Amino acid sequence: MTGSFEPSDPAASTHPGVLEPWEVFRQDKDGQPMRHGGSVMAPDAELAVHYARELYGRRQESVRLWIVRRSDVLDLDDPDLLQPPLDRSFKKPGGYLMRAKLAAVREASGQPKPAARSK
Repeated sequence: MTGSFEPSDPAASTHPGVLEPWEVFRQDKDGQPMRHGGSVMAPDAELAVHYARELYGRRQESVRLWIVRRSDVLDLDDPDLLQPPLDRSFKKPGGYLMRAKLAAVREASGQPKPAARSK
């Protein structure tokens, strides 16, 4: 929902007036990725939106803002999930060095290197 100020967990806002951190993500131009802009301290979502607009949207440097309560951000730091023990280098694009393999095959077969293509 765009522009919704409803907290994701109503029970999390049971202490009115208590400041809590809100993370602000911003997009500079359409099509660019969202980047972390910083954080604001606010007692509720409505004021967090207001503060984020003032800090990150006042000079039209952002086309989109995401404002998220820090406690709603999931922190995944389990090394077993992020770095599995199995070797999966075959999934990385740098795992295949085709030019080196082709050059080795050409050298072994005695074929000359093909001429560069003209555009």
